[in-house]
Amino acid sequence: MATKKQYLRDPVEHIDPTSFNAIPMIEQMEKMAFQARNFAYACAIVDRMVREDLTVILTIAGCTISAGMKKCLVQLLRENVVDVVVSTGATMVDMDLLEALGFKHYIGSPAVDDEELRQLHIDRIYDTYIDEDDLRVVDETTRAIARSLPPRPHSSREIMAAFGAHLAENGKGEESVLRTAYEMEIPVFTPSFSDCSAGFGFVKHQVEDPPPHVTHDSVADFRELTHIKVTQGETGIIMLGGGVPKNFTADTVVCAEMLGHAVPMHKYAVQLTVADERDGGLSGSTLKEAHSWGKVDDIAEQMVFSEFSLTFPLMVSYLHHRGTWRTRKAKRLQSLFEVFAPLRVASLRRTSAVVPHPR
Repeated sequence: MATKKQYLRDPVEHIDPTSFNAIPMIEQMEKMAFQARNFAYACAIVDRMVREDLTVILTIAGCTISAGMKKCLVQLLRENVVDVVVSTGATMVDMDLLEALGFKHYIGSPAVDDEELRQLHIDRIYDTYIDEDDLRVVDETTRAIARSLPPRPHSSREIMAAFGAHLAENGKGEESVLRTAYEMEIPVFTPSFSDCSAGFGFVKHQVEDPPPHVTHDSVADFRELTHIKVTQGETGIIMLGGGVPKNFTADTVVCAEMLGHAVPMHKYAVQLTVADERDGGLSGSTLKEAHSWGKVDDIAEQMVFSEFSLTFPLMVSYLHHRGTWRTRKAKRLQSLFEVFAPLRVASLRRTSAVVPHPR
């Protein structure tokens, strides 16, 4: 039996989209066919979102950070390409917060003995490993952050801002999505909040600490993201994968209309996915189909059927080297919400040091 150290030997390294220029390749793809041409068109659409200064929403469902794309995400935030993030909880907490606390994802293989991994407290994401004991520190950190917040329902946007504040105040995670978004006042929503280490941490908070408790208000998430749509008007969406973040974001148009606001459909949208539309699943439903629901306009939308660890770094490199973002100012949409101001100076210093507890 191999040792834990032998398995957790080679960390995943994050690709730097500024270290190469993808523009020549993508421009040649425009003259190709199939997904190459679709991808080139998608890159042009995103560049148009930035050039027209739409409010750009990035949705994430899938293993971006564990797969080595953290720098790509952070680059989009720092260069003001993205104004709002809607993500699965796993991406923001199990992956981004994990690395912000100093832990790593490791290169692995699907051809291993998973029972052996289980006994060693190693979790596998296809060909990537995570130390389960590190995830327990993430669980405990989320519990500590929960205890530092006012005991009331919070939107995930508030909670993610508190995570970013915790990292900033403790000098951690300078290259993390959560801290970068916090410092740039970019709202981060995780509507599937409990489906990750945050869920474990908040459950422990509610079980072990006397009420009243801190809770996640998913309806507040929907209301707040709809408020962004109402106040910002024209919007564009970059979708990585599908799932809850995709539909949650698209639905804001319908919700706004239900509340009596005449808002435009999401003007532009692109999706990088391997999901298939033929089984009726949400993740593979086309953006053209979303037009029938009144969610996405048909001016310029593009599906790219490709696994996004191949396409997303190329897209970010293309956008970086195109340089359209250089004249775009940060929208700082956290300022739309009064409750963000206290979180910027929240009393998170009460958070005690956390240590892994036995499995």
